Amino acid sequence: QLDLVESGGGSVQAGGSLRVSCHASGYGYRRYCMGWFRQGPGKEPEVVAVRDTDGTYTYYADSVKGRFAITQGDAKNKMWMQMDDLKPEDTATYYCVAQGGNSPFTCSAAAVMTYGTRGQGTRVTVAS
Repeated sequence: QLDLVESGGGSVQAGGSLRVSCHASGYGYRRYCMGWFRQGPGKEPEVVAVRDTDGTYTYYADSVKGRFAITQGDAKNKMWMQMDDLKPEDTATYYCVAQGGNSPFTCSAAAVMTYGTRGQGTRVTVAS
């Protein structure tokens, strides 16, 4: 079982940058699939970015490609997402989602949303 703690987020003007981070505590798995999804007011959840520990799988939603970058720290259970050139439509609550395992498993945006643990969320507001 994983516990996810998010930090970062906040308010920024359009064109600005923010960084959100996620720390997965609990059982120490050998491999993690971690990412972010967001949900804006009146919108459906949208997977934003997902990456696995080895870096062999990385996913970005078309809406954030070239602007957001997901990285993992030296510790496999920590992840950051740098968000640049933010737009008002990026305003949402951002949730960390993570899946861990010691045996092979498929890391994908769909799988982590289905099987992963979700954090409490951190708010990002972009003013025009």
